[in-house]
Amino acid sequence: MIQHRAFRLVLLLIGLGWFPGPSAMAQAQTGPSVRLASLDWPPFTGPNLPHQGRSTAIVQAALAGAGLALQVEFLPWQRALTSGLQDPDFHGYFPEYRDATMARHCLLSDPIGNSPLGFAERADAPFAWTQLADLANRRIGTVRGYVNNPEFDALAAAGGLTVEPAVDDATNLRKLAAGRLDLVVIDSNVLSYLLATDPDLIPHRAALRLNGRLLEEKSLHVCFRNDEAGSALRARFDESLRHLPEIQAGQNAARPDLR
Repeated sequence: MIQHRAFRLVLLLIGLGWFPGPSAMAQAQTGPSVRLASLDWPPFTGPNLPHQGRSTAIVQAALAGAGLALQVEFLPWQRALTSGLQDPDFHGYFPEYRDATMARHCLLSDPIGNSPLGFAERADAPFAWTQLADLANRRIGTVRGYVNNPEFDALAAAGGLTVEPAVDDATNLRKLAAGRLDLVVIDSNVLSYLLATDPDLIPHRAALRLNGRLLEEKSLHVCFRNDEAGSALRARFDESLRHLPEIQAGQNAARPDLR
């Protein structure tokens, strides 16, 4: 109970823009360690972000409420997937979109946040579309290994869309700014963060924007290994997660009677 109260205070302070330093978080982490792989995907996750990102803060708090400590290793996305699912030294990885394919390979936690997924475009070359087939002749940047939207991924796999995978979102945005791509699949928060912080992209802040139509509002999850230990760990994590103020606030916002 003391642990839960401490982390409720931590999350409240995070919401106000205050992030605890390494020594404070080291004191808060107690109990057996849960090792999860992740990637550098600001503002959600990243080794150099305050509290290692908003998703990491939530995962850490939920584990602490269950009497567990988070040990996160930041890797390139493809290695994070492989390590989280196949390396016995890892218990899983995060964040992951809910997707039928991934649900067959791992045990997805309850949501730890949301990801508004859309298209970045150049302000001087906007696109209006109502269905994905409208984008058939456009060069679309994706990130290698990322799950996007089921319809989008299926259409791309069938050759109905022209996609050009890159190693990360920043690379795609640089190609978009240079006119080498027409659109980029990206989370709106990631787009805003990169345009505000990446030295190569800051000069293009006025030139790049999010398309007015979202591809999908995705939920974010921890992907635990699909075995008996992973099932037990997910149950403990989800039970603790439900008591976190940020999660409760999101649930209440979706209830008309509490608006």
